[in-house]
Amino acid sequence: MFSYISGIILKIWGFRITGAFPHHAKKKVLIVAPHTSNWDFPLGILVRTKLKADVNYVAKSSLFVWPFGIFFKALGGIPVNRKKSQSFVDINVELFEKRDAFTLQIAPEGTRKKVDAFKTSFYWIAWNAQVPLYLVKFDWGNKVVHFEENPFPMTGNIEEDMPKIYAFYRGVKGRIEQDSFL
Repeated sequence: MFSYISGIILKIWGFRITGAFPHHAKKKVLIVAPHTSNWDFPLGILVRTKLKADVNYVAKSSLFVWPFGIFFKALGGIPVNRKKSQSFVDINVELFEKRDAFTLQIAPEGTRKKVDAFKTSFYWIAWNAQVPLYLVKFDWGNKVVHFEENPFPMTGNIEEDMPKIYAFYRGVKGRIEQDSFL
């Protein structure tokens, strides 16, 4: 029922989903870009509910205080304390090691503001956890959420791979267009 309702809301909002969510991969990292607005969160929740996908996301720990913490955790949120000197990559790799099935969604910009480059933690989490990396576009300009159907073929050479990842997102407009990456 929630899937049906989410589909109706997405339709009213004018969004369509293209590509295919990788349900077959029990463990995976999804990077979703561009992330330019708080409205990306409800869009993501509607999409994952429509697709009946169990997706976790990371967010700053300040969002998880009472009473909102219960809400965000129920929606798959994992708090990250950005002030601690823990390795973000190692923490997330450990989450993959502890679970039989785990989908982690990350906004590679790390913020809603305009950035010149993606943070690379998503790449190293997928590489070190030995799980596939999938690319997802939140294209507000065309009202499309697109899932690349095949995992990105990581080589372990980030200098070689990042230009290919950037090319996938080139020209995609976020909700706040001037903050879109590329």
